[in-house]
Amino acid sequence: RQSTLEAAVKAGLRMWQQGATWVDVGGESTRPNANPVSIEEEMERVIPVIEALRAANAEGLISIDTRKPQVAQAALDAGADLINDVSGLRDPEMVKIVLSSGCGVCIMHMQGTPQTMQNQPTYEDCAREVSSQLLETARGLVAAGHPSECIVLDPGIGFGKTFDHN
Repeated sequence: RQSTLEAAVKAGLRMWQQGATWVDVGGESTRPNANPVSIEEEMERVIPVIEALRAANAEGLISIDTRKPQVAQAALDAGADLINDVSGLRDPEMVKIVLSSGCGVCIMHMQGTPQTMQNQPTYEDCAREVSSQLLETARGLVAAGHPSECIVLDPGIGFGKTFDHN
């Protein structure tokens, strides 16, 4: 977590210099019970960082960590390469953005929302249910024409799961 634009950009550049392939930029915490932030506030937090990172490194890969389609689109316009959606593309508008842009996408599994995900998460078969949901979403993208090599699946360790589920 960085408190200023300068610190965030410096941290991202340092990550690339140390060998990171991706720098993931996010402006809203999704930890358990985190309070949501407005679209405007999230954009104020992430768009200048993405623009500055892109200006400093045209080749570096940048992902935008957001659940909001408006933020995702603005981030892609600012130079992000991948949408990292912890809500698993639940919003049809996010799906439209992924399909229309052809960008990379990380589809993550989360039971519930950040405010509810740790309130007694339950599964009959966690691995089967999580993988089934992720694969269904990914197959839908591929069926709609999105390249499979641009899709990453994240089981969402800690997001609506107990220690045993993880």
